[in-house]
Amino acid sequence: MGNAEHVQRYRLFVAYWLLKVVLTPPFHLLWRVRVEGREYVPGDGPAVLAANHQSFCDSLFLPLVVPRKVTFLAKAEYFDSPKTAWFFRAVGQIPIRRGSGKEAERALETAASALDEGRLVAIYPEGTRSLDGLVHRGRTGVARLSRECGVPVVPVGIHGTVDVQPVGKRLMRPGKTVVVKFGPPMRMTPATDRAHPLADHDHRECREFTDTLMHEISRLSGQPYVDEYVPKRSSTSSAA
Repeated sequence: MGNAEHVQRYRLFVAYWLLKVVLTPPFHLLWRVRVEGREYVPGDGPAVLAANHQSFCDSLFLPLVVPRKVTFLAKAEYFDSPKTAWFFRAVGQIPIRRGSGKEAERALETAASALDEGRLVAIYPEGTRSLDGLVHRGRTGVARLSRECGVPVVPVGIHGTVDVQPVGKRLMRPGKTVVVKFGPPMRMTPATDRAHPLADHDHRECREFTDTLMHEISRLSGQPYVDEYVPKRSSTSSAA
């Protein structure tokens, strides 16, 4: 790692904690934030936080209630504007492009690299926001990360953020209650050979793990589970 990259990382590290120090008091003043099960989040070492996703502000409330720095895998579109890119990098988000199988693999590789550095990585297994108040079928990437990187997955249920910031609204409504619940960590059996993790890959096992994880997220969030992927929507409706 070059000196310039070290400097950039240090600046982002400082920016993250400055933003957290500045934003945490007003968040607790403007909204009633309730946290349960925070003891399930590992105090150090790599781990994945797997949460349901209904509002843009999920990515603000979740890291504010975790004492460690949280690294999100975020849509690369958030980084396309220089006016906002600095903020997403400062709050610990890594840009990924979604779409083809190759892009999905690159996203997993990016997450695995962050975990190899000992980071706490947050992922929305549904892949995108749910607009119907339900927890949907999850993608198996989170199971693969647990298996290939040998890390625990902490299920997270978030409730109330859609009332704070409904889809399509830029402003956040004060006075609402947001509940963030963490559940006991789950873990896939590690790959036999980390260098060749797909050699003994069992998709069925990953699917079963993911389904169990999504049911637990549903229980924690208090939102019903449906065994269907989040429906695709037009770029117009998903841009907000």
